[in-house]
Amino acid sequence: MHIVVCIKQVPETRDVAVDEETGVLLRDGVKSIMNPFDLYALEAALRLKEERGGSVSVISMGPPQAEAVIREAYMMGADRGYLLTDRAFAGADTLATAFTLAQGIDKIGEADLIVCGLQTTDGDTAQVGPGIAEMLRIPHESNVIAITGVTDSGLRLERDSGDSLDTVDVAFPCLITVTKAIGEPRLLSFRRKLETADYPVVYWSLGDLGENEDSLYGLKGSPTQVERIFSPPTQSDQEMWRGSGSELAQRLLSKLSDLRFVGGMRHD
Repeated sequence: MHIVVCIKQVPETRDVAVDEETGVLLRDGVKSIMNPFDLYALEAALRLKEERGGSVSVISMGPPQAEAVIREAYMMGADRGYLLTDRAFAGADTLATAFTLAQGIDKIGEADLIVCGLQTTDGDTAQVGPGIAEMLRIPHESNVIAITGVTDSGLRLERDSGDSLDTVDVAFPCLITVTKAIGEPRLLSFRRKLETADYPVVYWSLGDLGENEDSLYGLKGSPTQVERIFSPPTQSDQEMWRGSGSELAQRLLSKLSDLRFVGGMRHD
């Protein structure tokens, strides 16, 4: 079984600057980490590898510094890593990102299963995973909380549909996006760090992805138009109240009512 896991390097904090003209995050000088949801996706892939055999490849799109998260994936147990990096990829929305990753996965070839984290902490759209599947024209399931069965032809999954938990079967090749319920990620292995120090990371640029026009990538390939972007205002006003428990409760209820966070107060 060959499993491909999509991973992404994201800012460690949400307090980052934004280019007001393009809506692109300004990542220079900001410490980055692997997207937390992707750690769970990688853990799910590694458990399948341990159970069924095969290999795990990881793929990421980003600047050269994103190689760090591929190295981290090696330390967890991944076998191969691919980084899609080119200035033409910068500023991609979810559609252009899904297209670029799909092109990379198609170039890797022979993926039985693609695993993505549910969403990224710097976007929270949960659109890229399903978008990749649509680009590759393969079945996909989202919000997967457990893999309950594996056969040579596919997976049996438990999916959180919001108002119900569903058991579904999906045939290979397929894509799934997983939630944190899939299983706690393992710790990084220092021994694996030493063992994988000379593992190569394959870099692919726009020219390596075939004869597609650059208008399909990055900002040029992104139909989403940012009208305005800004940091949300922060409120630091504080009030100190003193009194008995009943007095404070009544005052709090009155305050919430004034702010229209609760319905109008009733006095009997």
